[in-house]
Amino acid sequence: MIASFFHRVAAFVIIVWLGFGLAACSNFVKGGDNRHNIPLPAAMVKALHAMGSSPQEAMVIRIFKKEEKLEVWKRTNSGEYKLFKTYDICAYSGDLGPKIKEGDLQSPEGFYTITPGLMNPKSNYFLAFNTGFPNKFDRAHGRTGSNLMVHGDCKSAGCYAMTDAGIAEIYALARESFKGGNPSFQVQIFPFRMTTASLAQNASSPHLDFWRNIKDGHDLFELTKTPPVW
Repeated sequence: MIASFFHRVAAFVIIVWLGFGLAACSNFVKGGDNRHNIPLPAAMVKALHAMGSSPQEAMVIRIFKKEEKLEVWKRTNSGEYKLFKTYDICAYSGDLGPKIKEGDLQSPEGFYTITPGLMNPKSNYFLAFNTGFPNKFDRAHGRTGSNLMVHGDCKSAGCYAMTDAGIAEIYALARESFKGGNPSFQVQIFPFRMTTASLAQNASSPHLDFWRNIKDGHDLFELTKTPPVW
């Protein structure tokens, strides 16, 4: 009888212990609660120093829709920005052209300023930052939309999905730049590589005037290697 009692108590303890374990699993957050503090790989830190920069230096991000590329540029000791790393965009939605209205599933184009308040360490898509759409230009032209992100995973509804591994590095680069005392970084989003030939190929687009406008900013960055005031 005594042995049977202890067997029942032991079984009850095991069941309770498993219950707590299963409850913990059900509350699991993809990537863990500390995923926003994933350190930069040592190889990336070394590569930054080799180009005359550091994790804490200022940065610029450029996105090219058609080519499905995201570039991270870092400020160097000379004060100019150099291309540090290029990432493949896993997914974006819509066509070439700016976002016009809420629900059109267009990924935005234009120049955006990212501040610490736009960083999302608890994103359902691993990690993310909000592009800040609509910016002043968007609002002046009646464009609407919200929660347009650069995030992990590989699906998009108006966002730029970079995979979890990609956004982990991009997020860490942004985090370290903020830690270096930089109040923001610029994101420049283009429909394609902004060459004269590319614009000529799209001369019939209703977005041509807008693209010419953002090409000015693109070309200024190409010339000065510093982010234009937009």
